[in-house]
Amino acid sequence: MTGWTWEYEGYDPAEARLRESLCTLGNGFFATRGALPECVADDVHYPGTYAAGCYDRLTSEVAGRHIENEDLVNLPNWLSLRFRMPGGPWLTPDTVTVLDHRETLWISSGLLERLTRYDLEEGRVLRVRQERLVHMADPHLAVLRTEFTAEGHRPGALEVEAALDGGITNAGVARYRDLDGRHLTHVHSGSVAPDTVWLHCRTRTSDIRIALASRLLSEAPLTFRKENLRAVQLTRLHLTAGRTATVDKIVALYTSRDPAISDPLHAAVDRVGRVAGFEELLESHRTAWGQLWRRGELDVPGEAGTILRLHLFHVLQTLSPHTADLDVGVPARGLHGEAYRGHVFWDELFVLPYLNLHFPEVSRALLYHRYRRLDRARTAAGDAGRRGAMFPWQSGSDGREEAQQLHLNPRSGRWLPDHSRLQHHVGSAIAYNVWQYCEATGDAEFLHTKGAELLLQISRFWSDAAAYDPLLGRYRIKGVMGPDEYHDAYPDATEPGLDDNAYTNVTAAWVLSHTLDVLRTLPEPRRRELDERTGLDRSELEKWEEVSRTLHVPFHDGVISQFEGYGKLAELDWREYRRRYEDIRRLDRILEGEGDTVNRYRASKQADVLMLGYLFSPAELQGLFRRLGYELDEATWRLTVDHYLHRTSHGSTLSGLVHGWVLARDRRAEAWTFCQEALRGDIADVQGGTTGEGIHLGAMAGTLDLVQRGLPGLETRDGGLRLDPVPLPELSSYGFTLRYRGHWGVRLRLERGRLEIAVPSSGPGPVDIRLPDRTARLQPGETGHLPLPD
Repeated sequence: MTGWTWEYEGYDPAEARLRESLCTLGNGFFATRGALPECVADDVHYPGTYAAGCYDRLTSEVAGRHIENEDLVNLPNWLSLRFRMPGGPWLTPDTVTVLDHRETLWISSGLLERLTRYDLEEGRVLRVRQERLVHMADPHLAVLRTEFTAEGHRPGALEVEAALDGGITNAGVARYRDLDGRHLTHVHSGSVAPDTVWLHCRTRTSDIRIALASRLLSEAPLTFRKENLRAVQLTRLHLTAGRTATVDKIVALYTSRDPAISDPLHAAVDRVGRVAGFEELLESHRTAWGQLWRRGELDVPGEAGTILRLHLFHVLQTLSPHTADLDVGVPARGLHGEAYRGHVFWDELFVLPYLNLHFPEVSRALLYHRYRRLDRARTAAGDAGRRGAMFPWQSGSDGREEAQQLHLNPRSGRWLPDHSRLQHHVGSAIAYNVWQYCEATGDAEFLHTKGAELLLQISRFWSDAAAYDPLLGRYRIKGVMGPDEYHDAYPDATEPGLDDNAYTNVTAAWVLSHTLDVLRTLPEPRRRELDERTGLDRSELEKWEEVSRTLHVPFHDGVISQFEGYGKLAELDWREYRRRYEDIRRLDRILEGEGDTVNRYRASKQADVLMLGYLFSPAELQGLFRRLGYELDEATWRLTVDHYLHRTSHGSTLSGLVHGWVLARDRRAEAWTFCQEALRGDIADVQGGTTGEGIHLGAMAGTLDLVQRGLPGLETRDGGLRLDPVPLPELSSYGFTLRYRGHWGVRLRLERGRLEIAVPSSGPGPVDIRLPDRTARLQPGETGHLPLPD
């Protein structure tokens, strides 16, 4: 790899799925995995194309129960293009000897290049070079250019078949294969011109219409063949030694969910018929990517810088400015595969803080997605006997709870109850994102309207969920799960749920107090509207104030307890389990396979209590605990960090990110190890095969935010930029660009002992900079050089 390319040398079937995920190309509307076009879905390869928000719901019978699942649909494969010598087998790396193979992802321009040399025996070699893009300027277009060159042998023919394949299922995740994955129905195909074919289908239950049109440009005549579930074009090339024959495949993709169309088939056929050639498309595509890179400029040296660019590349392919026109959420695994069924979790908590300061229009659209589902969240709360809004742990199309009722332990082969829907802290994540977005952008209109309603209904839920305990003299929240995800019940309990998860309670208190602050600052006419709309009254606000100051936070052995009773759990013999299993990231599956349960032990999958140190600066966290009536001094927090650091298996890619972030301020010498794990989580597939099912978007965006906010200690608060840098020895010099409150292109650069900030001359006004020991005000066009405290 170099600073702007990601390369793979040689063909390795064992790495195919990993490469396909990391070489996915997308534009925020749809994305296509980096599979080889001549290969079909099998145990090695998995071509997949996914459109943002395109879900379908099916019912399967599992373990004697009917289980309903909603999936992000694998759309018809537009990529298919295969070739062979006349009368011979189709050539693939799995059937023919490969002399050379290289794949290069051009991060700067969103281009995937592939070069393969096939040994056809008897001294014949076929060189295949391809360039592929999913267009960033026009979100409905994709292009595949294929160049065939015969090396050193007599002239001959090559048969080429290009297809739109509608015989596609969702089968990209092995543990889901017992579930129904046939989402496409009513597949029809046809041609409108010698060079143009189309394919149209629907999803089975959501009834989304999907249309693709393909235009094939070849030097040889074309023929069309209509097959069951496929639209096929054939051409026969004449190859001579050293001469290259080129075939371009230009594809348009539309769905009935798209804005401003009436018929996706007409739109696809019309668009592909009007499109320019490959070179013109490539030029406009590169221009669009160049604009994105300017807005997300990141200057980090060495290998870390290259990985961060790859991470930003995949974030922008999932959530680009095109996303701002759609009603979609943040899919936890990007548009890169079928893990988690393409669902939306809480990963926006790790994604929006980065987007807020570069692509705030995307952040706003993602928050609108949550707001549109506020009524569904209120219904869910009502069904649970609660007031306010209870947002789902997993969601897809319409905001209902999509968390599975059963999950498969691949180690034991058993289907087990899934209680993850008890992670109600997702509501606090949404509230946090509302606040962060408004602080970064100054978007008072959103805060006073949609944002205030979201905050109010989430606060109403927490206030209603909190029950007063007269023995403690405090409010408690019972029957939940925390971010840890391992613990879903007490040992030997007959019902799931835990009491007083510290992260849940502290963040609930934060939501309540910040909502009260927002309501106090609302313009009086808007406040009256909100009161009338929601039935809010003074007595309810008084309870919010009380709950926000008296929620219970458990402690044990001088540290914050993950939940009430955590300190009574048994200690795990970590050394023995590492000796027996080596990789114990999924310790829950290991213990269940032994007939045991992780509920009995002080063992966490990922950061839980320590998430508080990720969301809040040390000063803000201490203030939160003081408001709750607890003293959280540095010594207590340090002991808490140490306690959980030694009891976490890091079974999530988010775990290394959070621990690196927290340790950067607590123990710098150990921080870089976790930062490295976060950086390499997907490229090294540290979770053991999960990257091939889709990248981990939250972890990728989180590493970007680590450089943007974590290490500089950057907070957007009170109308200014607060910075409290903690440079790591391994990353002591770096720079980046922000978009802050109307200023496009605020440049920050941190060197050892110095901070440089440049405010663009076109900005709307001065920018206040606040360091621990000084403040500065920079006017538009000014550059400040500020020494940093030791």
